[in-house]
Amino acid sequence: MKARLPQGYGGGVSNLQQLARQAQKLQEDMDVLSKELEEKEYTATSGGGAVTVTVTGKMELKTIDMKPEVVDPEDVEMLSDMIVAAANEALRAASTEKSEKMEKLSGGLNVPGLF
Repeated sequence: MKARLPQGYGGGVSNLQQLARQAQKLQEDMDVLSKELEEKEYTATSGGGAVTVTVTGKMELKTIDMKPEVVDPEDVEMLSDMIVAAANEALRAASTEKSEKMEKLSGGLNVPGLF
C-alpha cells in the first residue's frame, strides 16, 4: 500500500524554494518595519503632565522635560519616581507597538531570533 499526501503537499524542491522565497520576503518586510519603528518617537507623562519623557523606537531615552515647580530640592525622590514612571511607560509603548506590528506582519509566526 502506498501512502499519499494530501493535495497541496509534496512537490519536493519547488515547495522548498517557494517557502525560502516567502521566508526571505518576510525577513525583508520585517527589516523595513523595524527600521521604521526605530525612527519613531514615543512620549509619556507622569505627575499630571509635570514630567514628560520621549524615547525612540531603538529604546533609547531622547528627552526629559519637567515643569520647574516639580524641581524641589527637598523632594528629589518624587521627581526621580516621576521620571522613571514616564520613561517606563514610553518604553512600554514602543515595545508594545513593535511586538504588535511584527506579529501582524508575521501572521503570529514566532520564530526565536527573527525579531
